[in-house]
Amino acid sequence: MTKRVCVIGAGSSGLSAIKCCLDEGLEPTCFEGTDDIGGLWRFKETPEDGRASIYRSVIMNTSKEMMCFSDFPSPEDFPNYMPNAKVLEYFRMYAEHFNLAKYIRFKTTVCSAKKRPDFAITGQWDVITEMEGKQESAIFDAILVCSGHHTSPNLPLGSFPGIEKFKGQCFHSRDYKDPFEFKGKRIIVIGLGNSGGDLAVEISLVAKQVFISTRRGAWILNRVSENGFPLDVVMSKRYKKLMKRFMPMSMFNSREENKMNARFNHENYGLKPRHRIISQHPTVSDDLPNRIISGKVLIRPNVKRFTETAAIFEDGTMEENIDVVVFATGYCCHFPFFEDSIAKVEDNRLPLYKHVFPPHLEKNTVAFIGLIQPLGAIMPVAELQNRWATRIFKGLNKLPSEDVMNADITLKREKQKKFYVESPRHTLQVDFMEYMDDLAAEIDAKPNLLSLLVKDPKLAKELFFGPCTPYQYRLKGPGKWDKARETILTQRDRIIKPTKTRLLNYDMTDSSSSMPLYLKVVALLLVIAAVFLSL
Repeated sequence: MTKRVCVIGAGSSGLSAIKCCLDEGLEPTCFEGTDDIGGLWRFKETPEDGRASIYRSVIMNTSKEMMCFSDFPSPEDFPNYMPNAKVLEYFRMYAEHFNLAKYIRFKTTVCSAKKRPDFAITGQWDVITEMEGKQESAIFDAILVCSGHHTSPNLPLGSFPGIEKFKGQCFHSRDYKDPFEFKGKRIIVIGLGNSGGDLAVEISLVAKQVFISTRRGAWILNRVSENGFPLDVVMSKRYKKLMKRFMPMSMFNSREENKMNARFNHENYGLKPRHRIISQHPTVSDDLPNRIISGKVLIRPNVKRFTETAAIFEDGTMEENIDVVVFATGYCCHFPFFEDSIAKVEDNRLPLYKHVFPPHLEKNTVAFIGLIQPLGAIMPVAELQNRWATRIFKGLNKLPSEDVMNADITLKREKQKKFYVESPRHTLQVDFMEYMDDLAAEIDAKPNLLSLLVKDPKLAKELFFGPCTPYQYRLKGPGKWDKARETILTQRDRIIKPTKTRLLNYDMTDSSSSMPLYLKVVALLLVIAAVFLSL
């Protein structure tokens, strides 16, 4: 009989979960607590309980070719960095194209998911849902948890003595929507992640003064990179991965930090952290340096304590007449529908094999999708997790023993401790290409450069020197897409098209600017090395 799969959440991860279930002949039922798809990327004026929330002006930090689903490219005329409305439009197009909406039950909350008495044999779950006050119970063969990790705000008020006496406005960045109510006010933003940087920049357009309080500082990246290409398009390349493998870590850190400082000196701007660039998830902000150099945003250390109207920082300085404190302090993982015996989160960490499967269950019939922080786009990562998980549910792939899975979890945790500073968000941190290749290998979807170098050198060249776009994982294996090759070879055209809106009728190309011979030789050696290392 066809196995029934419960999908929790109809955001980007939930939509690809439905499709992957259908691709494997499974029967999905998706439960979405709100009245529409989109999850995090659907803007609402008022935050909803249990749902992620964004502000009106949010723009993606990952570009359209890197964030799209692997068999459904974003329209060529869409901007490379899409505003939230465009992201939601893309999700609607995806859902319509694959006819996903009919499998979604809107305004339905999953109240609980418990093992059935015969779970050790069947792996089945009793799932209780609620819609408009009415509860229903159903049996499912497996569960895909796609509720994300941006629903429960981390508001560490206890870490800031005196905050209870502060007379001004105080809230988490999740509740921020527009800057206009802060006109003429003095604001402190606590936290220098992507949200903290974005909010400080936007509020500074109308506020009297904005301060960013940061414990560690941060390395600041720009969306627009070499030759005007998107940052992730430039950084996510296999030949760069190979160079990083052979380069001493100190040399790699120095090279990347020098690039960051070439744009602006992080020490002079009060942003330079004590740790190296590889040890922290960087902050993407195009405008923060401009706001600092114009004096609209000032960088301060961690707040030591608050008074009724002021903030005293750890370096002894004080800012008085503060009107608003915004906590851009991230989120906590939370799964209220599971008992602790299924999913107990401690220190924002849930032990999962390859960030997907709990290793201790008698049957591997629950998978957590998108519970991860990649150095890149999360949508294709979640899609590949779904492709792997649905094949596990169907019995086409197998997981190793519990001991092997636990050993792998421990190894990955030690690696995280070695490379990243201690922080809740780094418990979910992975390298985009490395993790995607790891998952793809599980379902035999990782591209084979050695074979392609012989059979299709043009494609092999683009795979190695071009961006590691999601289409690479549709060239072979289950779910192979016959348009993957063509889509990869035309991806640069789709990147350039939305920016080249003024066509030139003259050509100023200098033929002397072609690649020097010695660089071509180096490139050839890199390809050969990549083949032998099976990149």
